Amino acid sequence: MAHPAAVPVLTIDGPSGSGKGTISRLVAERLGWRLLDSGALYRAVGYAAGEEGIDLSDAEAVTRCARMVKIRFQPSPDGGETRVLVNGHDATDELRTETAGAAASAIAVIPSVREALVDLQLGFRKAPGLVADGRDMGTVIFPEAVHKFFLTASAVERAKRRYKQLKDKGLSVTLAVLQREIEARDERDASRPVAPLKPAEGAVVIDTTGMPIDEVVAKVFAVVRP
Repeated sequence: MAHPAAVPVLTIDGPSGSGKGTISRLVAERLGWRLLDSGALYRAVGYAAGEEGIDLSDAEAVTRCARMVKIRFQPSPDGGETRVLVNGHDATDELRTETAGAAASAIAVIPSVREALVDLQLGFRKAPGLVADGRDMGTVIFPEAVHKFFLTASAVERAKRRYKQLKDKGLSVTLAVLQREIEARDERDASRPVAPLKPAEGAVVIDTTGMPIDEVVAKVFAVVRP
């Protein structure tokens, strides 16, 4: 069995709505590698804490929850988005809401929560390789990754993408509110003292504003040889 350190890792970081989830999934599929959606881990902890009625500002209780929670990624039977099981419950749809996103962002600033999730994230590094999607994959979790990417897009474009996503799910949202939330989250993620959101050293930065998905994937594969 390959030693984890010998398993290649490709990291794709970036803010919410930059397209990193979709691109990571497509790149992982094409390479035949495993996929880690680290944002889903934070959302899952926020969700589990909510289910237990834990106050998200109670760092100790949230950390305990992060250490105990059981999170599993399962391929969708119909080939759609990967299902996320939290303590045995399929919480995929709940994790995609803005509430879950806000909860993830709130608990991500707690150093002990981040610490609790590091081992969990490192555990995803298994042969033949791993595509890790998040905000600090290339800077903190896998600084030795063979390939690092940072996707970005304008806040307006990202709000539009999120709006369409949520509308398609039948959720009632307004574009202006989404844009405000995205800008506030960017500010919070970029200025936090622990693992701030920024491109890793040597990362290839791709601005996906107005760019079709297959073009972004092509840009990734112009750097990565399958």
